[in-house]
Amino acid sequence: MINPRIYGKSPYRIAVIHGGPGAAGEMAPVAKELSLKFGVVEPLQTKNSIEDQITELWHLLSQYTSPPLTLIGYSWGAWLSILFTVKYPEFVNSLVLVSSGPFIEQYTSLLHKKRFERLNSSQKREFSQSLQILSSKNENQKNKALKRLGELTEITDLYERINDVPKNEVFFSGLIFKSVSNEASNLRRSGKLLELTKNLQCKVCAIHGDYDPHPAAGVKILADYIKDFEFILLQQCGHTPWKEKRAKQRFYKLLETKIMSNN
Repeated sequence: MINPRIYGKSPYRIAVIHGGPGAAGEMAPVAKELSLKFGVVEPLQTKNSIEDQITELWHLLSQYTSPPLTLIGYSWGAWLSILFTVKYPEFVNSLVLVSSGPFIEQYTSLLHKKRFERLNSSQKREFSQSLQILSSKNENQKNKALKRLGELTEITDLYERINDVPKNEVFFSGLIFKSVSNEASNLRRSGKLLELTKNLQCKVCAIHGDYDPHPAAGVKILADYIKDFEFILLQQCGHTPWKEKRAKQRFYKLLETKIMSNN
């Protein structure tokens, strides 16, 4: 595994932070698109705890980028980007949170409800089985289960998928998913995650799809905690904007505008 992946020409002042947790490499299409105009680094998270992922991210960005940076964090990567910026504020001049998970526990039940409503009965069984496998001891089975969950959530999370989504290599780790997800859930449940966002001094923009099962209201709440915060709702868009037929171009235009205004 090459880590980090590097795109475009220096200076490297943009980093894309993948989600999952444990889906290393999924933001390659975004990095490639942005690299037509900017230097982009795609760090891959390989550690089994939040603190270790923050430290790993610091090591990679220290070596391969020219801070201060624009961090573009997707899904879990949005949370990780926030936690990194709180610890290393001098590294970041702006955050773009793409399809972030909700910051308040009460919204998680709505997320699960929406996803199950969009699956047929056999898909629901497979979804539940895959979640159970992630609690097993067999690492290979965990990785396969996480990959399958990703395929099933494309059914639930996308409004209208682009037919020719570019293939890219994603490294799935069920071990990382289970370990980091448990930590992250506890951080949200305790209220500490939301409280930490008060420490952000940089510009923060959240981009969210109106079809995303992750409730937008659970992300809009950041406006009450972050001084310089903007929320943008993309119409006819699910959880992964760069895979959306009706929202992809608008999404990339937004990213380009935010990068240009912050550099």
